[in-house]
Amino acid sequence: MKHTRQRDTILEEFVRAGGHVSVEDLLRRVQVLAPGLGAATVYRTLKLFVDAGIAHERNFGDGQARYEPALDDEHHDHLICSDCGTIFEFEDPQIESRQSEIAAQHGLVLHAHRHEIHGRCLQREACPRWPKA
Repeated sequence: MKHTRQRDTILEEFVRAGGHVSVEDLLRRVQVLAPGLGAATVYRTLKLFVDAGIAHERNFGDGQARYEPALDDEHHDHLICSDCGTIFEFEDPQIESRQSEIAAQHGLVLHAHRHEIHGRCLQREACPRWPKA
């Protein structure tokens, strides 16, 4: 991948954002530093990052792709609020172990998986998208 100032700016803001950013989220961040940078450039750059193994593209069922940095040794799963779209990352050794056991029962050895759990915020009044009375 060719090294450019635009890609450097996008990468720095992508990492600084901390994950689960949409093209629009990242565009708002990078335009503060590079006002002329457009959505198409951010989109193409994120696709390059995915192809290069720098980022993962995630689709959580709301029609909007989100991107997170690809850290070699980090695995986590996701809890997603269906109302507000808040995404929580979690790790659970028992879930990981059970998935491996189930795979083995079916003659498989796991090498990758994605686990997404969709629910609703328990504190509905705190959920940004929950209708207010």
